[in-house]
Amino acid sequence: MSWKDCSKPVILVFALASMVALVPSAVAQEITPPPPSVGTNVPASYFGPFPSQIDRKLVGPVQLLRSGTLDIRKSTIEIPLYLGHMDDGRNVWYILTDTSDKDNAEALGLNHSGKLHYSNVGRATRSARLNRWAGLVFETGTVDFSPDRKLVPGRGANAFPPRVATPGSIGDADYTPLVRIENAGGHVYNAPVVAFDKTAADIRSCNRRPNYNLVHDRVARICPEGNGGGTVTIKLTGIFSFAKPALYMSTEASDPVVATLDSGTFAPATGELPVGRDDSVFSGIERLFVIANGPTGRLNPQRQGLN
Repeated sequence: MSWKDCSKPVILVFALASMVALVPSAVAQEITPPPPSVGTNVPASYFGPFPSQIDRKLVGPVQLLRSGTLDIRKSTIEIPLYLGHMDDGRNVWYILTDTSDKDNAEALGLNHSGKLHYSNVGRATRSARLNRWAGLVFETGTVDFSPDRKLVPGRGANAFPPRVATPGSIGDADYTPLVRIENAGGHVYNAPVVAFDKTAADIRSCNRRPNYNLVHDRVARICPEGNGGGTVTIKLTGIFSFAKPALYMSTEASDPVVATLDSGTFAPATGELPVGRDDSVFSGIERLFVIANGPTGRLNPQRQGLN
């Protein structure tokens, strides 16, 4: 499909992600946002106002995840690295992006997501508890980072769907980044694991390319320090939100193809989150649409999509 031929239908793919920043656009455009009911089976009358109608700064520019340093030019963010453990003592290196705890979100610079209250469905949320050293101890959920990420595009003009899509990391049946802290108010945190069952020396890549058989594929730099501290730099992806350019990180997906395309962890348990209701009552998700066969052409400013 050439960029001059826009008559073909556009395919939309659903995914989950954490918003990091809304960034200014180089060219102002007059774009009317779609109604909030797009992509759901819920009538528009059940939806509330757009977030930007309540908080005007959400039209950008604004950094939403304020726990670290954002580099817009490189599309990366450097954020704190945390060390937790499994019940059997294995190391769990993770990050924090969102929480249902509004006060702690403000204190730590995380995204506050009230919707996380409604994520405790099936295996979509796992449990952890605080130990006396203020570290998290996880009851279930492991991640294998040893696979090599493989992505082979489809033949001919249509690169999507890919012929081969193998995620670079795979969670077990109980792994999910959504964690409910049982002895700390029952709040839910989005705590994606970026390395598992490795020492600080194993994963330290402060000034060199990380070993992606040991860490998450979105890690650009990882520098553990001290007893469970340090930082990790995460690669971000450019998208549009309310017709404005934005950066986000996607660390897990319930589908192996989406996980591969997004350089994320395949986490089947996240598929137990109810979908299709978006901003209606008791919904735990937010929609994200990926255009698969939009306009193409390297010099086309309107190019978009997986093809």
